[in-house]
Amino acid sequence: MKGSKATVLTLAEKCKNILASNWQARLNTIKADAKGSKEDLHTSKVKYILKKGRPYIWIPEKDVHNVNTIIDERGSLAVACPFPGPLANLLRSIKKLPERIALLGDVCPLKDGMAQLAMGSIKEVIQSEQRAMNESTYTVSSVLNSSNLITTSRSESLKELLDGGGKYRVYRFNIRSCMFVDGYGRTHEVESEDFERSKVDPLASFSAKLIDGINRSEARRRALILFCLIYLNANARGTLSALSLPSTILLRPRGETGEKIRGRMHLWYLLIARDLMCWGRFLVPS
Repeated sequence: MKGSKATVLTLAEKCKNILASNWQARLNTIKADAKGSKEDLHTSKVKYILKKGRPYIWIPEKDVHNVNTIIDERGSLAVACPFPGPLANLLRSIKKLPERIALLGDVCPLKDGMAQLAMGSIKEVIQSEQRAMNESTYTVSSVLNSSNLITTSRSESLKELLDGGGKYRVYRFNIRSCMFVDGYGRTHEVESEDFERSKVDPLASFSAKLIDGINRSEARRRALILFCLIYLNANARGTLSALSLPSTILLRPRGETGEKIRGRMHLWYLLIARDLMCWGRFLVPS
């Protein structure tokens, strides 16, 4: 279904942030043989980076996507908001899915020269992430470093594309349409021009680390709740809207009122929320 004009840009921003927050996607292409394209789809997980608002995809050399796209360039890309660790299990237990997007477009191969430039972009992404972490404050750094390195680190995952352990072909995914799917499975169409105009939140590329790092500490979760209650005069769900992070980043303790939380919270807890906001202002969007 289509959203109203007042909410279209918000949905477009959500879509762009989800795309920036992840680095793995499900790619679908139309199976092909000597007789031409068929209706059956081939699906596999691929890695990508977002550059100037457009996904660049790395497909293993032996994956049949490479054959399919020679016959028919049409494809779709499914990307979910990353929910690592215990939070993913919690969502499954309450039968709620992560917000996700479905992109329709053309899977276009890059020539050798452009492919080399794309490989250089991976190095830039890795260096930029490491530089941002090094320049973060102690409180932000403690959140990022306490997250699971294997499941939340974009850099560690993308390094596999550079270490020479496998051969890949590089493609640019030219987006023609975008669909936002909320946690209840409802679909919302997003206009292409609104998606193109939308900006990536600077914190989006670190959301997997932030979600996991925050949820590994009771104090950190409560810090963001308290930040919201005092400074934004909103509920916990509103906090994440202000931070441009998914609302389920917080697991609010049941039965806790704003006054009760305020009464036994120390001002130190606010440092994490404050520093995250300040740090985000200095990050460069994808």
